Amino acid sequence: MKSPTGLYKHLLRCVKKLPPEAQAYYKHHIRQGFKSHSDEDDPERIKQIMDRAMEDAEWVILKYKEKEKK
Repeated sequence: MKSPTGLYKHLLRCVKKLPPEAQAYYKHHIRQGFKSHSDEDDPERIKQIMDRAMEDAEWVILKYKEKEKK
């Protein structure tokens, strides 16, 4: 993702891959994360936050895929 807005949209699309009972929680978590970092203006820090958000999203998706297999 090149922009925070693009990342935000991507993460919200990823939430749709989760079970319905988990979607509201993660949508709220994504919104809160973006609100809490909206005043960030350091490009390096923004990149760090975005990288971490992608790592976290991948982890959550894998977590629920593992639960589905069981």
